[in-house]
Amino acid sequence: MATYERFEDLPVWKAAIELAEKIYVLTERQPFKRKYSLRDQIERAVLSVSNNIAEGFERGTTQELLTFLYIARGSAGEVRSMLCFVERLSAFQDLKSEISNLKSEVENISRQLRAWADSLQNSEIKGQRYLNEKGRRVAQNKKEREEFLEMLKGYRK
Repeated sequence: MATYERFEDLPVWKAAIELAEKIYVLTERQPFKRKYSLRDQIERAVLSVSNNIAEGFERGTTQELLTFLYIARGSAGEVRSMLCFVERLSAFQDLKSEISNLKSEVENISRQLRAWADSLQNSEIKGQRYLNEKGRRVAQNKKEREEFLEMLKGYRK
């Protein structure tokens, strides 16, 4: 299992920020020009996905991270719902393929967030905020032991 030091390195955060870029490009298109509230809402919701991943990651406890992952997942659902809505409007018919691709991307992000949350639910790790020096040493020793055992497995093949 990979360990990440910064939220910018998280694959799901990268996917969410790329999705935000694509949504912003989409909302620059003509059909959104007169639909200010819809444009504003979808832009805010898509940024909420990556922002909540980042905020949860930086909080320092597993429980807070879980809370923010579920908020991010809710925002992803909101983006998908709005994409489903605009897909139904005649003004957006020329963008159907692009909208469909964006819906697939946001569904993938939702799945990643769910899988990460599920793995955290079953984790004994409370988070960085709870680690004292002794706890850090124990965690580091455990990690090194697991890496060593994985290396040995590689030699057996």
